[in-house]
Parts: sequence; structure tokens; C-alpha cells
Amino acid sequence: MSKVVSDANIFENEDTDFSENEFCRVKATESEVLFKESKSLCNSIFDSIKCNKLAILSLIIIGVIILASVLAPLSPWDPDAVDVLNKFQKPSKEHIFGTDSFGRDYFTRALYGGRVSLQVGIFSMIVSMILGTLYGTISGYIGGIIDVLMMRFVDIFMSIPSFLLIVIISAFITPGVTTMIFIIGIFSWMGVARIVRAETMSLKERDFVLVSKGLGSSHFSIIIRHIIPNLMPSIIVSASISIARSILTESSLSYLGFGVQLPKSSWGSMLQSAQSLSLHLPYLALFPGVLILITVMSFNVLGDFLRDVLDSKGKNRSL
Repeated sequence: MSKVVSDANIFENEDTDFSENEFCRVKATESEVLFKESKSLCNSIFDSIKCNKLAILSLIIIGVIILASVLAPLSPWDPDAVDVLNKFQKPSKEHIFGTDSFGRDYFTRALYGGRVSLQVGIFSMIVSMILGTLYGTISGYIGGIIDVLMMRFVDIFMSIPSFLLIVIISAFITPGVTTMIFIIGIFSWMGVARIVRAETMSLKERDFVLVSKGLGSSHFSIIIRHIIPNLMPSIIVSASISIARSILTESSLSYLGFGVQLPKSSWGSMLQSAQSLSLHLPYLALFPGVLILITVMSFNVLGDFLRDVLDSKGKNRSL
């Protein structure tokens, strides 16, 4: 009898060890698979960029604008220095973009305006991505009546013109870069939430999520370690498009006088200052307008390119 009991204990211990070893093996295999997939995804993006001249051009334009904006303090001209005697000078070697109505170097002001526009675009994108990802993931993962209520709230929010709300709120608070970042970010997360929610509802039914639940992983761990990493392709595409949309919103607010206030410059405020002189001095409106155009178009082209690459990668992986 004692021999039978001891054999049973040995069998039980062996079964426990096997389960623990199997669990470690599954986790190690899962980590290797995720690393290989992320590496192959990066290689696929780089290989696709080499074959897409428009994507290369967009990356070059974005890189040049970002680098020029970062190095703006190296300009020999003060962007806020007034020199009335040299106002309305046409583009020349000394002043590449000419001067404005106060004699300020227009090229330097465009560089500093790019810093403001890119700063607002990038950081407001981060705010909207964080809010949209968390909201959409929670809604899609929980499901049921909570998901319905959360999505109806998003529908109500999306039915109201966001730009109108941004203008109204900006009229009652002190305008500034930080203010615009949070206002634009808070009113641009709904589309991200809907995309993330749809992806989450699909991912939570996948085998690796069901296995994690069976192994006792918490809901928080599943969301952080499994759901959100697999949402990154959709988030990356949404982020690139969100930057372009945020730059346009910031430029529109500054053009209407609700954004960056003088003497600071942004591309939108430069357009506002040039609107009354655009017929006589068209370059005052041309340069900031072209900068807005090529920047927004570059981010949109890059977003479309990433969407095509990541969608084709996802289809091949499903096959």
C-alpha cells in the first residue's frame, strides 16, 4: 500500500514538473516567434521602401524638415528681431525667403514655425494614440454591454464637429503650444479607438490569447503582452496619418488666431500675417503654404505606404 502511495506521489511530482517545463517551453517559443516576426516585419518594411520611390522621397522630405527645424537656432538671424528698414525684401542670398512686414528673416521664422508645427503634430499624436489605444483595447476586450456603451459614447463624440469644439475651447483658455497639444490630442483619439477596438475583438479570440487565459495569465498581462503588441501595425499607420491631421489643425488654429501668438511663429500664423499682402507679395504666403503642403502630403504618403505593407504582411501571415 505504501509503495502504491509513493508511486502516486512520484507520478504527481513528475506531472507537475512536466507542466512547468512545458509552460517555460511555450513561453520561450512564443518569445522567439514574436522576435522573429518583428524582425521580419522591419525587414519587409525596409525592403518595400527601397522599391517605392515615393516613400523614399517622403522620408527624405520629412527628415530634411525635421533636421532643419531642430537646427533652427544655428541661423544667424533672430526670428523675432524687428528691422523696419529692411522690411518686404524679396528672396535673396542674404534672406533666402525674403523678409516680412517687420523686416524679420522669413526663412528663420519658417524654421521656428516648423518646430512648433512638428512639435504639436508629434506630441498630440502621442496623446491621441495613448487615449485611443487604451480606450479601444478595453472596450474590445471586455465586450458586452460595456463595449456597447463605450462605443456609443465614441459615436456621440464623433458626431460633434471636433474643430468647432477646439476653436470654442481655445477661445476661453490661454493659447500656447502645450494647450494645443492636449486639445488636439483629446479631440482626435476616437478614430483610433474604433480601429483598435475592432482589432482587439479579433485578437482576443486567437489561440495564443486563449492559451494564455488557460495558463492563468491575468487580463492586464494579456492586454499588455499579447493584444497591444499585435496592434502595433494599425497603431503605426494611424500615428503617421494623425501627425498630418494634427499639423493641419494647428495651422488652421494659428491662422484663425487661436494658436501660437506673436511674436512666436508657426506656419499657420505666417499665413495669417501674409493674407492681406498675398496679392502684392505672394512669396509671404507661398513659402509657409508649401511647407504645410509637402509636410502633410509626406506623412499621408508614408501612412498609405505603411498600411499597404503591413496589410500585405498580415495577409501573408494569415495564409
